[in-house]
Formats: sequence, structure tokens, C-alpha cells
Amino acid sequence: MKFKSKVIYTSHIDTPLGGITMAATDRGLAGVWFDQQRHWPDTAGWITKDDHPALAEAAAQLRDYFAGKRERFDMKLDLSHGTAFQQSVWHQLLAIPAGATTSYGKLSMNVGNPAAVRAVGAAVGRNPISVIVPCHRVLGADGSLTGYAGGLERKTALLELEGAL
Repeated sequence: MKFKSKVIYTSHIDTPLGGITMAATDRGLAGVWFDQQRHWPDTAGWITKDDHPALAEAAAQLRDYFAGKRERFDMKLDLSHGTAFQQSVWHQLLAIPAGATTSYGKLSMNVGNPAAVRAVGAAVGRNPISVIVPCHRVLGADGSLTGYAGGLERKTALLELEGAL
């Protein structure tokens, strides 16, 4: 993923599922990636700033989530770094409540293109804000756990934490 913003701030936290790198722009939280996750962005030139408001808020809310104290996230997001189609899919992911799941087919219907199941799957896989934009809540048509850029063991753990499995 190539970010459009010229200035990206970053911070890193440890979680029960491994380290997480976060990124923010002046518009809000723009990225959350588990260590060794697929589709890792080019972080060259990013500025480490643990006290950036969006990063500090994301860290606090993620810690609460992993401690079982939070089901919903409430922060300003910057999803502007994807294509219009990707952004539409990512916004649909935000509508999936904790403890619930959906399928790629249902997501493609929700974005108004039922035949675009593969394209929806690709957009879900490129979601830049793991956990908070809950791509882990998307399952195969038969309810099977399918790919997750952070690894299927993490997807399983996230769904178990939320009571969806």
C-alpha cells in the first residue's frame, strides 16, 4: 500500500496476538498491522510519534479490546489510501458488529456488485486497519475460516475473543 499523505506517524504496541504497528495521518488512524502480516506497507520516512493523538487513542482502545473491555472502536479513521472500491468495501466492514460474521458474497451484494466476490476478497485482504476495521469477521460462503493477512490463528483468536466462534 502506498500512502497518499506525505507525513505518516507511527507507533508500535504489544498485544496478546503479537506486536502491532500503527500509522496515522493528520486525518486519523490510517493503519494497523500485526508484525509479519502480509501486505506490509513501505514505512520508509515514517515518523515515530507514540504521543500522536490518533495513535495514543488507538493504542488505548486496542488494549481495552484485547482485555475484553471493549467491543466497538470509536476513533477517527483515514481510509483514503485505497481505491474507491476498496474504500467502499472497508466501510462495509465497519458495519459488521462484534460477535457477528458475514461472507464475501454478502459483502459484494452490500457494495452493489454481487458478481465482484473475488474483488471484494482482494479488498478485504488489503484492509489497512486490522482489528478496528474488522476484516477478520468475513468468512467463506460455507462459514469456513478463509485467508487473513495476519494469519488464520490470529483470525481464530479474534473471533473467539468476540464470541463469534
